[in-house]
Amino acid sequence: MKFIGSTNEYLHLVTVDQHNCHVLKETIENGLTILWFEKENNHLFIDGKRFDFEKNQIVFLTEFHKVKVGRVEDVRLLRFNKPFYCILDHDNEVGCKGILFFGASQLPIITIPAEEVEKFETVWKMFAIEMDSNDNLQIEMLQMMLKRYLILCTRLFKSQKQNDVKLFESDIIREFNFLVEQHFKTKHTVTEYADLLHKSPKTLSNIFSKIGKKTPLKFIQERKMLEARRLLKYSDLQIQEVAYELGYEDVQAFSRFFKNQEGQSPSKFKEA
Repeated sequence: MKFIGSTNEYLHLVTVDQHNCHVLKETIENGLTILWFEKENNHLFIDGKRFDFEKNQIVFLTEFHKVKVGRVEDVRLLRFNKPFYCILDHDNEVGCKGILFFGASQLPIITIPAEEVEKFETVWKMFAIEMDSNDNLQIEMLQMMLKRYLILCTRLFKSQKQNDVKLFESDIIREFNFLVEQHFKTKHTVTEYADLLHKSPKTLSNIFSKIGKKTPLKFIQERKMLEARRLLKYSDLQIQEVAYELGYEDVQAFSRFFKNQEGQSPSKFKEA
């Protein structure tokens, strides 16, 4: 089921199995994807790493994730683009920026408890009903269903990730994560992000220290490394071009950074 609006709004709902699993690898500009696994024993390779998914787990992907299908059994895919619903503009409504999407440090995965499955099923059924509608209220109803879906997911994430809940409940940390996602190719220091947040670098570091997680610099480095691995693995760019893409004018500086993080040079990584 697809909805395509008059100004490029896009919403796609489909159940994916081995016969149409190519859909999982598709991307759209400014697109976000939610995968709900309905059965056991699924695995995908996301950015080259294997992830195993069980029944009623949900994972959240952006257009920048590279997906390769291993095994899938009835996965409900929901994909939408920014013109249909911009989570950045509506963050006060759904609160998922830096949590479900655009977080710099991890792949968000949640599990629907048995007592919550009916809620998700109801929203999905409402999606299907509205997809068959054909009036001037259709897009508003579909956006309403999407908002409800995102809120359910955000609540579950916060309730299940007890070890990370302080991290994601902090508005400053969420804004930092999002800013890193926007600027990691051009801004590489904590000071630059602290300036954007109107905080001192020491204040920003202290916030991370209280949470007991990675340092802000580590977040920046991990995001750069994620992009570096993607470009080296999935593109035809030369190492010099990858370095330039990530904001390094000196390829040697990029190579030193990559080797310090990965344990091998960019050329060895690309060859492997």
